[in-house]
Amino acid sequence: MKTHVTKPSEITREWWLVDADGVVLGRLASEVAKRLRGKHKPSFSPHLDTGDHVVVINASKVVLTGNKLTQKEMIRHSGYPGGLRKVSYTRVMLERPEMAIEKAVKGMLPSNKLGRAMLKKLKVYAGDEHPHSAQEPKILDIKEVAAPHNPEQAHTIEEVLPNA
Repeated sequence: MKTHVTKPSEITREWWLVDADGVVLGRLASEVAKRLRGKHKPSFSPHLDTGDHVVVINASKVVLTGNKLTQKEMIRHSGYPGGLRKVSYTRVMLERPEMAIEKAVKGMLPSNKLGRAMLKKLKVYAGDEHPHSAQEPKILDIKEVAAPHNPEQAHTIEEVLPNA
């Protein structure tokens, strides 16, 4: 019996729709990264992009547990002296909630050309509408996997800033 090696011509891609309402950010990102990478398929091959397209809606309603919403910061550096920039997740979730999910998923993908190609198949939208209905995405229910274990410690941006 020989080991099957997936060829690029054998790859089939599907479209998945994920609702991020009430789902923990990190658990959502790990499930989405698994779909983008193709690890859920029997034809997975680490050197090929065998993953599917994923559309995430309701990004503004994603949940962070504990005090992460107020204390965690998104950090980047320009490469120049004094070029460190810090932005709190409260501000990120108010202004661009899509960026929080994209950054979390990007951290769970390979850091090379293959990972960048996988990230292009991720589409994130703050509201519940998306322009990909023509692709007829299948609904991926991750509520049971990615729901918060302790709902008392899970916070959305609406709970922290009620007037936002």
